[in-house]
Amino acid sequence: MASSPNPQYYKQNRLQQLRGFCAAAQTGSISRAAERLFLSQPSVSLQIQALEREFKTTLFERRGPKITLTPDGKLLYDMAAPLVEQMDSLHDTFSDRRGSVETGRLDIAAGESTILYLLPRFVKRFVEAHPGIELKLHNVTGRDGLAMLRADEVDFAVGSMIDVPEDVDYRPTFTFDPILIAPLDHPLAKRRRVTLKDVSQYPLILPPRHLTTWRVVDQAFQMHNLTYEVQLEAGGWEVIKKYVAMGLGISIVTSICLTGNERLAVIPLGKYFPKRSYGVVLRKGKFLSPQASRFIEILNEGAPHASPSTTTAPAAPRAKSRRGSARRPRKSGAA
Repeated sequence: MASSPNPQYYKQNRLQQLRGFCAAAQTGSISRAAERLFLSQPSVSLQIQALEREFKTTLFERRGPKITLTPDGKLLYDMAAPLVEQMDSLHDTFSDRRGSVETGRLDIAAGESTILYLLPRFVKRFVEAHPGIELKLHNVTGRDGLAMLRADEVDFAVGSMIDVPEDVDYRPTFTFDPILIAPLDHPLAKRRRVTLKDVSQYPLILPPRHLTTWRVVDQAFQMHNLTYEVQLEAGGWEVIKKYVAMGLGISIVTSICLTGNERLAVIPLGKYFPKRSYGVVLRKGKFLSPQASRFIEILNEGAPHASPSTTTAPAAPRAKSRRGSARRPRKSGAA
């Protein structure tokens, strides 16, 4: 005796069988179902018979050329018709949803300064345009942000990078100027020209030692053979601005943190320190969701297009009259 076909064969062809079964149920005719599916009538009959063998039941009551569903047939049709419809429309549904940004979730890692000063207007625009998307900003350090990026716990990060790891793609979009801030009554606020040597005469307030700013400041002073004193370590530009205004020291910050409303002397230090870039940080090989792609588009649309592309916070009114280009001192070891 010939062995019966493997049941797995029927399961592998179940979609075709269910499609033939649903077409027959909808048209009430095997022949019309075959015409709809561009198959022969025997092929549709075999598909229905395969289902009947698998489920050990009769799916149609046959009255001449017309067929009607049995109770078991109606039960199977109610279950199968939505599945067949979804499978047949899978391509169109996938294409529609692939570019959809109406719903979903977006996770962004960023440091406090980025969240406070750079992202607000872009977050506002994104949320207003896409209210159905759940947006979460993770306030983390650069090191923790990279760890979340590598673990795929966030879609991307936004921040500033100097040393870019090999597995990371950094796309700088905004640049900000290095700025000295001092109390309005500080001696440097009254100088027409301020050099790095002038700065070295006064105690500094800097972010914690492990952050990039400290390394950049240290390299600049070493390059000019100058020593400096750190009076206070404080986390966060708002905290630093507060203590500078109180007269506890001066600080070297990035113009990203300046709004123009501070009661501080603002003095450019672009001759001694590099501009600081901010942009999107991605894990190499990361496939972006439509939500992530849209947010990055909004960031790029808001980037300055002038050359050089520099975004600098406005200075406090009094500071404008104190600005001057730094002149290189003649003495050996001076900046």
